[in-house]
Amino acid sequence: MIWHELGPFTIFDLETTGRSPVYHRIVELAALRVEKDGSITRYQSLVNPGCIIPRSAVAIHHITDEMVQGAPHFAIVGREFLNFAENSTLVAHNAHFDLSFLQESLARTGLPLWKNKTMDSLRLIRTTHPGLPSYSLQNLRARFRLDSDSSMQAHRAAADVEWTTQLLEIALTAAIKMSSNN
Repeated sequence: MIWHELGPFTIFDLETTGRSPVYHRIVELAALRVEKDGSITRYQSLVNPGCIIPRSAVAIHHITDEMVQGAPHFAIVGREFLNFAENSTLVAHNAHFDLSFLQESLARTGLPLWKNKTMDSLRLIRTTHPGLPSYSLQNLRARFRLDSDSSMQAHRAAADVEWTTQLLEIALTAAIKMSSNN
């Protein structure tokens, strides 16, 4: 069995104005959908948060107020994302963070909450590769020598989605091998 045959999966990542889903807002959402046949489609949008992005957040993801000024608000991006991810399993690295922001933002804008399956690539990689010194996305990226090109910027949603997809493949491939050996 090939890992994507367990799908479809929608791997997603968010960049935000801070750490609290109640008090902070999404400024970028990116996703990569992998169908059971292995075909891939991508979604990415900056999001106008309707507030000033704190310098501390800009220092991490480099998304500025000027960049999001003409971007759609979450009500539009959220609806597009729900349509994009429909009938798939949502996957994120440290999924609690991204899912809490997603659900809070969906509720705030009157959109339906995500009720389908979810998966945390962090928990999965910890299960299939126990004992690693760090499970942060950037450390796993270095450890597994994940594909990267010079345009991929850490802590930007599209790049983090690409790396999370590669980790999902590594972890699910290992899990399939482990289950076939039992």
